[in-house]
Amino acid sequence: MPNRRKRMVGTVVSDKMQKTVVVAIENRKMHPIYRKVVTSTKKVMAHDETGAGIGAVVRIVQSRPISKRKRWVVESVLEQPAELGS
Repeated sequence: MPNRRKRMVGTVVSDKMQKTVVVAIENRKMHPIYRKVVTSTKKVMAHDETGAGIGAVVRIVQSRPISKRKRWVVESVLEQPAELGS
């Protein structure tokens, strides 16, 4: 990686906007006292020129502010969702 921008991997949960997707980033860690794995999910908006659909696993990279709530850009689609149909 030539630059020091943050990169995260998440799943697309909404693609109803134009050139914007909502990516859910899941964080799993052990609780310090109860020793149980706790899952927390954060949703971020990301600029998408690739056209990733719902269920796609994408890598997002931090960027300059694009709009009021968009600070991430879809860098690549790692896995396409399985097509439903017979």
